[in-house]
Amino acid sequence: MNNKAYLYNEAERFYVYNECTIDETASKLELNPKTICRWKAKGNWDQKREEFRKSKQAFHSELYEFARKLMRDISSDMDNGKKIDPGRMYAFTRMLPLIGKVKEYEDEAIVNEKQEKSKGLTPDLIKTIEEEILGIKHSDE
Repeated sequence: MNNKAYLYNEAERFYVYNECTIDETASKLELNPKTICRWKAKGNWDQKREEFRKSKQAFHSELYEFARKLMRDISSDMDNGKKIDPGRMYAFTRMLPLIGKVKEYEDEAIVNEKQEKSKGLTPDLIKTIEEEILGIKHSDE
């Protein structure tokens, strides 16, 4: 693999899977941000990033549902006086912390997505600029 292909793959990994910004990706790889933008458009990285986020969310849902089913089965066995398989109990206890970590990732991805969508001038930001920088007073109704 030549250096350009390596850098392209690394840039894609930073942008899509590590969810770095274009500037962060360019800085880490010591490349021009315009190069990253070209590669991003060429490789359809925004779609790949969105698919990656959705797969993480789907994984969280599947993991949560699996843990619930396992918990119901263990609880049912306990209620019926059946012996609980230590392997199932171990799997359940190991799974619980993972659910929290995956949920944290999902929440962070949602926040990042909202921040990306809210870039630019919002009405509140314009009002703040007008009041604090330009000295234009607005009457609060």
